[in-house]
Amino acid sequence: MGRFYRYNGVMGMFSTSCKWVARAAAVAIGTVVAPFVMAQDGTTAYQFLDVTPSSHVYALGGHNITLIDDDINLVEQNPALLGAEFDKPAGINYMRYIGGTNFMGVRYGQGIGTRGSIAGGIQHYGYGSFIGADATGVKTGTFNASDLCFSVTYSHDVTDRLRGGATLKYIHSSYADYNSGAIAVDLGLSYFNEEKDLSLGLVVKNLGGQVKKFNETKDKVPWDIQIGITKGLGNTPFRLSLTAYNLHRWKLPYYVPEDANNTSSDLIKKENFGSNLLRHFVFGVDFNPSERFYISLGYNYKTRTDMSNYKRNFLSGFSVGGGLRVKALGVGAAVAQPHRGATTFMFNLTASIGEFLK
Repeated sequence: MGRFYRYNGVMGMFSTSCKWVARAAAVAIGTVVAPFVMAQDGTTAYQFLDVTPSSHVYALGGHNITLIDDDINLVEQNPALLGAEFDKPAGINYMRYIGGTNFMGVRYGQGIGTRGSIAGGIQHYGYGSFIGADATGVKTGTFNASDLCFSVTYSHDVTDRLRGGATLKYIHSSYADYNSGAIAVDLGLSYFNEEKDLSLGLVVKNLGGQVKKFNETKDKVPWDIQIGITKGLGNTPFRLSLTAYNLHRWKLPYYVPEDANNTSSDLIKKENFGSNLLRHFVFGVDFNPSERFYISLGYNYKTRTDMSNYKRNFLSGFSVGGGLRVKALGVGAAVAQPHRGATTFMFNLTASIGEFLK
């Protein structure tokens, strides 16, 4: 293919902004989004920005800024992965989480000259309907909760092997009668040596802040620094990836039940050098028997340890997926099971519009 929480994350936004939400609604929200937010270590608002729209990246553990593939959805991971070699690329993505939670989006790109490219996209994160109530517990009806992210990406080839890119985002959250907005920027670099089948990347994500608050409290945008490497193994069909994220902070503690047989028991904070180190890395391997087909496997240690107090199983932290490309069309799918109560599924459809127009 061409070169190119803990639980308080989302609940915090609801509890501070929608104080009238009944306990029933809180339980419902927790059932749907708690596992996801725990995996994202929710200490700020807009944690949904950490969810990739690429099924290929999701199969590789959820984070990958160095994957070279004909997939415009990769732009969300690193804006420098967008390039003029794409022929009017378009992409549709869909993710089914538990309960009534659905994530979906579309993207389209266009080359500018021989070294530049631009793309635009919309991502929607829908959490379904919830039952609302006032402070006395009297039900007030149902309300919806959703997030939107509008993005514009520009990339430019600095040299034949080095490319830079930037993505401007406008983020909008709507929870019942409460709304907020934020602006953020991703800045990325991508180095690719085709002869050595080596790809390196550096990204600073979500630099920005709120322009409209839920209420009097100003929430932070979850910024991050990531570096990564993807390397093919000689003449074999295998390609290995290592991505380091959350590099703006070293300590990433997690919590386990005091009684391993009772997940409702008091939680114990776990933190040591080894766990802090591993919780910064995502490991992935691709099997590419041809340029038009791949199978991917990923392991995210942070996801696995975050699920330690939420009925994790052997599969927690692992993800798998595959993809096929036929002429100008590509399809991809990925699946993961963060814990026993949630099997997540992601689907991608991509197309090179320019090839259809020839």
